[in-house]
Amino acid sequence: MILWLDGAHDPAENMHRDTALLEAAEADRGAEPVLRLFGFTPPGITLGRGQDPARALDLARCRDDGVPWAIRPTGGRAIFHDAEWTYSFATPLADRWGEGGAGEAYARVATLIVRSLERLGIPATLARGARVAARPGVAPAPCFASTARHEIVLGGRKLVGSAQRRTARALLQQGSVLLGDGHLRLADYLPGTAGERAAARAALARAATHAGLSLAGPPRLQRWAEALAAALPEPPRRIAAEAGLPLIEPARRAG
Repeated sequence: MILWLDGAHDPAENMHRDTALLEAAEADRGAEPVLRLFGFTPPGITLGRGQDPARALDLARCRDDGVPWAIRPTGGRAIFHDAEWTYSFATPLADRWGEGGAGEAYARVATLIVRSLERLGIPATLARGARVAARPGVAPAPCFASTARHEIVLGGRKLVGSAQRRTARALLQQGSVLLGDGHLRLADYLPGTAGERAAARAALARAATHAGLSLAGPPRLQRWAEALAAALPEPPRRIAAEAGLPLIEPARRAG
């Protein structure tokens, strides 16, 4: 496996890189799985690939506040990316990391994430129950307002939001580990009245939590990279920052 400790980028560039990783895995059945770690600068929003931006966001407010947004290549719903560790994982289905059904591959990556967080003193666990939705009457729940089977929780509340997309020959899984309350800012950019936005913020606060209080020391992405490398069954091949660009260059040229 390749462990790519990438830098921070705006939402559009991050989603472009993840899309390119999926395309590369789709094109080469023998390609190595890639686990990419990254951040968002400036903080911004991503939407699931099935969402309509004009219905999911107050686009005028986003524009006025200079909040960038982009559509993810995976599904799910809106996320405000700030104060978090973010990952993407791309692999051909022919690789052992991609074999089996969607649930098996999802649980395989989620288990790796949990083990890495445990190494950092964060008592995360896999959720086992059915979906827990936001309160009735609240608009379609943002990503961190509900928890699904095999997602990662801390103290019974959602800690990691993840989504997966599978093509004929490859899969891409994306996820965010919350380290602070930045995800609550999403409520400010949802359509609706002030009361509806307040209800959405409350739903997010009830359903999700963050690992900031459990993490001793600074939340550097490098620390998580080290924990992930130690949790893998075999040492990964490590790549840092722009050294990972050859992994996505064919897709960049095609685009």
